Amino acid sequence: MKTSQPNLWMGLMDATEPSGMGLRERLCAALRDAIRDGTLKHGARLPATRILAQDLGLSRVTVEAAYAQLEAEGYVMRRIGHGSFVAVQASTALAPVKRSRMTSPLIAQAILSQRGQGMVDTGGCMEPLCLQAFAAGSPDLRAFPHALWRQLTNKRLRQTPEALMRYGDPQGREDLREAIAQYLVSSRGVRCTPGQVLVLTSSQQALQLSSTLLLDPGDRVWVEDPGYRGARTAFAAGGAQLVPLPVDEQGLVPDFTLTAPRLIYLTPTHQYPTGHTLSLQRRLALVDYAKRNGCWIVEDDYDSEFLYDSRPTPSLQGLDDGSRVIYIGTFSKTLYPSLRIAYAVLPEALVQPMVTARNVYDGHVAQLAQAVTADFMAQGHFAAHLRLMRQLYRSRRDLLLELIARGLPWAQPLNCSGGLQLCVSLPQNSELHLARKASEHGIATPSLSALYSGTTANDGWILGFSALQPREIEDAVAALSKLKLPKGASK
Repeated sequence: MKTSQPNLWMGLMDATEPSGMGLRERLCAALRDAIRDGTLKHGARLPATRILAQDLGLSRVTVEAAYAQLEAEGYVMRRIGHGSFVAVQASTALAPVKRSRMTSPLIAQAILSQRGQGMVDTGGCMEPLCLQAFAAGSPDLRAFPHALWRQLTNKRLRQTPEALMRYGDPQGREDLREAIAQYLVSSRGVRCTPGQVLVLTSSQQALQLSSTLLLDPGDRVWVEDPGYRGARTAFAAGGAQLVPLPVDEQGLVPDFTLTAPRLIYLTPTHQYPTGHTLSLQRRLALVDYAKRNGCWIVEDDYDSEFLYDSRPTPSLQGLDDGSRVIYIGTFSKTLYPSLRIAYAVLPEALVQPMVTARNVYDGHVAQLAQAVTADFMAQGHFAAHLRLMRQLYRSRRDLLLELIARGLPWAQPLNCSGGLQLCVSLPQNSELHLARKASEHGIATPSLSALYSGTTANDGWILGFSALQPREIEDAVAALSKLKLPKGASK
């Protein structure tokens, strides 16, 4: 005997056939939708599994599994000897939500908290997903010691595979914290113990935790202008009031006549994006100011390992008595981005609160990645890798500067003493036009003007060179050399 509604079932199956979905899942989805929109009403008897399988050309096992799944979800009630029945009443609450570009802003406005909407409004901070000239901020992954890393990984898996699969300490593995502390004390002048180190997935997570734990809505935060967009995003998402302060050749220009902020964000060793170094006089003044006014200082030491013309200045944290400065670093620039390991050195009073907050968010960094990184550092490979990368990146910086001087007369390099990228200033009213033309050649030219917020923006680009081989740099500059300035651009 045939069911009375074979076309209903076939139509539903055809309408719910997303790629990669199996027959059982498709049948479950079809029945759910029919129940939600009222096509199958409360108490309606479903066809016997044998009959429905015959109608749809499916195996009875598939139909039986679908009915069992819907029974477990509460959509269907099955009674032995009587059959299977719809167990829920269709309502607007159960109806599938139809999404479109026209309605998504209204939906978001209805469901997000004020903090959530503020976070969405910042636009986030998206990193490039693939190699492209001149996307900024990526190390050369082709020069990474893959074979050595694989050996260290395999050794760890042979020694303690089960232990590495368990939950880890939310503060981070002790061996990695010891390696990080030893490195920072010897190379950056940081004053810390392993107990002050918190291992995280990214420097952005450190900024987000700092924002969540230390800032209330409306609190003032001093930020560099121009400055790192990711930091502004983290603080603005928490409801902070950003106070942009200008940057000159000595770094951030503090204005101590302003109302004292709750937090000061700095990239003192190699200011992002200008490359300037915060002078010792200003460092001492800011540390003293923070102590007297109860401010926190977040020191983002994002690429101090890559200074080419001088030794990096000791950390700002090393000038503090250990009470006001949070020091942040990451392995995304020195090793590779998807490693997802960064760290924060915390004042003693913040260690337990930060560890607890971190545990609330995501628990811990993958144990295997931590263990291999600890071995890489403890056995001296990290220091050797940094020495090699400094030489490699310096040669690429020098090549890019030479090619700019020869082929891009309208681009003026700014401070280029280090980092994985360099800034060039452009004639005013030319950045957008030139960037569009560059994109037609497949070249990314990250905007300098977009990093300004309070002071007058200067047209310019942030050109990442570290991940590019010499021929790739040459080809990209050759393409840029064909661009023409737009009418109205001031030279």
